[in-house]
Amino acid sequence: MSHIVVAALYHFTPLEDLARHQETLQSVMAAHEVKGTILLAPEGVNGTIAGDREGIDAVLAAVRALPGCAGLEHKESHAESQPFLRAKVRLKKEIVTMGVPGISPIKQVGSYVAPEDWNEVISDPDTVVIDTRNDYEVGIGTFEGAINPQTESFRDFPAWYDKFRAENPGKRVAMFCTGGIRCEKSTAYALSKGDNDVVHLKGGILKYLEHVPEADSKWQGECFVFDGRVSVGHGLELGTYDQCFACRRPIDDEMKADPAYVEGVSCPQCIEEYDEEKRKGFAERQKQIALSRARGEAHLGTPSDKS
Repeated sequence: MSHIVVAALYHFTPLEDLARHQETLQSVMAAHEVKGTILLAPEGVNGTIAGDREGIDAVLAAVRALPGCAGLEHKESHAESQPFLRAKVRLKKEIVTMGVPGISPIKQVGSYVAPEDWNEVISDPDTVVIDTRNDYEVGIGTFEGAINPQTESFRDFPAWYDKFRAENPGKRVAMFCTGGIRCEKSTAYALSKGDNDVVHLKGGILKYLEHVPEADSKWQGECFVFDGRVSVGHGLELGTYDQCFACRRPIDDEMKADPAYVEGVSCPQCIEEYDEEKRKGFAERQKQIALSRARGEAHLGTPSDKS
């Protein structure tokens, strides 16, 4: 097993003095050569980090030392190589951006369903299962029978849900996302709209893939992750997808064989989205990445490091 531990974490809790906490966490990450991104906001902390066992434990201890974060839970997987290039601690307005004032999982949140109980919930014909992730994530894998809201951004979810709710009044709703954080906000939003029978998958898809045997699984495909691994499958094993460095969407071998695919510049999904000037910029960035690789160096413009 690789010695690189990848830890995904989040915790909703009121936080103040963010700049001081930012400095502390940045120092701990640097001291232990842990890379990745941690977000701090008045509503809590969110991040994915990677490093050796000792380093990850040190950073997790520092995060749990933040006010109200002693109960923080995290999810672990492994990588063959470091999936991040830098260590970043950023200050944000929200740790997951929905853009709706007043929505707070600290105040109210949907009921949690353990991964081991999820199959029973989503097999209920009276339950509507909603994938709260963005369309490009859903495209490579989701649960049997789940609704894809086809959103481009989590900011689009509230408007979609309002329309869904008007067309499906009184339905029991079960939501899920990658690691659980988006469902905290989406179920809080549903409750704010008066929907009381709302549940979500505790720990998200990653915890489900870690704990539920493939033979018993209702998951289909792979799960997109926001680091250099791109996707994972059952048991959190490395997936088969690569990533377009232009649009950051997952791509498979068939897409890479398409004439529209140029490494770092375009793929069939984004060929019409960028003008020639933008693609020239992508091409220059790819050239610099290739030169850095040839010298055995990491290039800070590598898209897997952008978050």
